[in-house]
Amino acid sequence: MPRPYRAPSDHVPPNGRRGRYNTTVTYDEAIEWLLSFADFERSGRFQDRPDLTPMLALLERLGNPHLGRATVHIAGSKGKGSVAAMVDSILLADGRRTGLYTSPHLVHYTERIRLDHEPISPGRFASLATRVQRVIGESPLGLDGRQLVTFDLLTALGFMAFESQPVDVQVVEVGLGGRVDSTNVFDTKDVAVVTPISLEHTAILGDTVEQIAREKAAILRPGCNVVMGTQAHPEAEGVVRRCASQVDAPLIDVASEYRWGIVTHDRRSQDIRIKGPNGNLIAKLPLLGKHQIENAATAVATVEVLTQREGKSLPKDTLAKGLANVRWPCRIEVIREDPLVIVDGAHNRDSARRLAETLVEYFAADRVLFVIGCGSDKDIDGLAEEVAPLASRVLAVRSEHPRAMDPQRIAEAFGRLGVDSRTMDKVSEALDPAIASVGSHALICVAGSLFVAAEARAHVLGVRT
Repeated sequence: MPRPYRAPSDHVPPNGRRGRYNTTVTYDEAIEWLLSFADFERSGRFQDRPDLTPMLALLERLGNPHLGRATVHIAGSKGKGSVAAMVDSILLADGRRTGLYTSPHLVHYTERIRLDHEPISPGRFASLATRVQRVIGESPLGLDGRQLVTFDLLTALGFMAFESQPVDVQVVEVGLGGRVDSTNVFDTKDVAVVTPISLEHTAILGDTVEQIAREKAAILRPGCNVVMGTQAHPEAEGVVRRCASQVDAPLIDVASEYRWGIVTHDRRSQDIRIKGPNGNLIAKLPLLGKHQIENAATAVATVEVLTQREGKSLPKDTLAKGLANVRWPCRIEVIREDPLVIVDGAHNRDSARRLAETLVEYFAADRVLFVIGCGSDKDIDGLAEEVAPLASRVLAVRSEHPRAMDPQRIAEAFGRLGVDSRTMDKVSEALDPAIASVGSHALICVAGSLFVAAEARAHVLGVRT
């Protein structure tokens, strides 16, 4: 049992408590300390910085825990988390010890750091955080005088966990953008993946797809293999190709070198077909939607090029086993039958379009009761326009996230489209009466953000938060 955190006297850390970091903190204390730093995810205020000097200095003080193993680094606007989860699952099926770093989490911060796809324990998380506290405790504003941020520290914890396991391969998802993201700390890497790029975080990454693509393609490094997912915007594809050429990194264009499609599906999974340079693959994928088949093709391309770098090849049954075992909740996930309740993290026009298409094609949906909650900076009008044709009614809710949008804004966006909308304070207050009142053949869909989807999932499944 770790001793309570009691700091003595002579130093004021960012959270205002005085003292040196010379005891092991508890998990709750570690979270409190991490959130005392600037946190874009919770505040929406991005800490602009010209480079990654503070993060690199921190890693050096920690012994450079990000080095010493094969690395797959994944950036993009859409699907990067799903691709990361699939790559991790395939590598695990191949007998590798894997480390997976993703964001955000659904319920617990430990979900962001996975060893052999299992989240690290709260105790291990706290132990790693204690070590970082001791390193930076005397310099809370960053090791070069500039402010470290929460995501820097979480990323460092992930690398430390992967080093201590140790893992054979680390699969690292970019948090935001790429160029100055806390994960972009490698001089060399094995594979850099760029999933579909679209307009997002324009106030931070740029006003055009081309500008955003430059930020994301900045993860490419000399000699690494580049896997480029399907790009709907020619300007994004052009940027990735030019950046790969500039660093002499061979590029695989998934859209050109792979073909994919659906064989059959039910409410929980789909049988898919992927044809690539190494032959045909038939696999069961427990993630629904045509976009997830595209993500699976990108994941297969990524693992195939990684194993080719090692002078090996991957059996088709290993690829199939890895895809069949992937777990990635809140992505068009059925969490209840009779009535059918689906949760999804769709939060913009593109992802809402994919959600609507999947509800029609996979569930034969024509009328859906939507429970919608969004972040305050999201395109609620774009989301509403995509799902409104399916909506019988919308219950607008506020998630527990600090950046949650006012439900009234959500209701008004759907109201302008002629959809019956009403506001509710909490996700549970909307879900319980909805489930009780609709018929057994009805469909309820919770969407608008991963945070709302996660709250609904936890409530329906009884997950302790």
